[in-house]
Amino acid sequence: MQKLTKPKNVAILIYDNLCTFEFGLAVEVFATRRPEIENWYNCKTIAAEVGPLRAAGGLTVQCDSQISDLETADLIIVPGWPTDKTLPDNALAEQLHRAEKRGAQIMTICSGVFLAADVGLTKGKTITTHWRYVEQLKLRAPDAKIEENVLYCSDGQLLSSAGSAAGLDLAMDVVRSDFGTKITNSIAQRLVLPAHRDGGQAQFVPRPVSATQQGPLAMLLDKIRAKLDQDWTISEIAKTAAMSERTLIRRFKQTIGQSPSNWIASERVYLARELLEKAEFSIDQISMKSGFKTPETLRHHFRRQLGISPNAYRNQFMVNQEHTN
Repeated sequence: MQKLTKPKNVAILIYDNLCTFEFGLAVEVFATRRPEIENWYNCKTIAAEVGPLRAAGGLTVQCDSQISDLETADLIIVPGWPTDKTLPDNALAEQLHRAEKRGAQIMTICSGVFLAADVGLTKGKTITTHWRYVEQLKLRAPDAKIEENVLYCSDGQLLSSAGSAAGLDLAMDVVRSDFGTKITNSIAQRLVLPAHRDGGQAQFVPRPVSATQQGPLAMLLDKIRAKLDQDWTISEIAKTAAMSERTLIRRFKQTIGQSPSNWIASERVYLARELLEKAEFSIDQISMKSGFKTPETLRHHFRRQLGISPNAYRNQFMVNQEHTN
């Protein structure tokens, strides 16, 4: 059911060193004309600083709208933001604060949340960003609660997404809130997107490179990874490492930052993800190969770490693979 009774005014900010993909997805969702939908968005592109402005891919961008045009915006979109960039103009900070006070939404995509942090809009808010920027964001937004492993967050008027593609999920969530599920699904079909990915779903972070590859635990970690289908109790790991259990636990926490059992569970989930991306393995087979033994245990750890079921992950991976082929 359509919810808007008049068109919402959307402003997409552009800046020097513009993230082209993030800008493009904002344009695709909010600026594309959809005459079949009543009260669809009025969208403007607004320069955050004096142009012409450069964009990724060797492009130069120029637009007629300026910062003062933010006065009428109901939704302001920040499509990325260089993490080392300083605020270009006090006028932009003033306009963003005015927008917040009058109830406008501010939607940041990926690193766009750094602009919100720099102008003081993230204090006390729950926010997110791409996993590679999380530690940097903690320093820039010390008074915010940072969700490290979700696709997007909505905290009142401030909306933030993780990686660039998660900006599409957040954008579709905004459309769903404004126009309802039926219209959102029709747009998702046109974009060849999954109809809905919940914001609480985890970012699918790649397996981290171990900082201990050359350290004293390196050989032990490699040995466990090679045989994750075996039962690895603390006593068995300590015996393999020729350490006492107490020393083993201390070494793990010092070098990896977690207990042996938690590390093994994470490694098993990574392995299960790899196996789920191969159609030839059943859930029962994956449960055994990854060391979880039963589908129930696999589902428990998968949901705990990723916020999604193994079957949903497989289906989503297959859909994304079809879209890229």
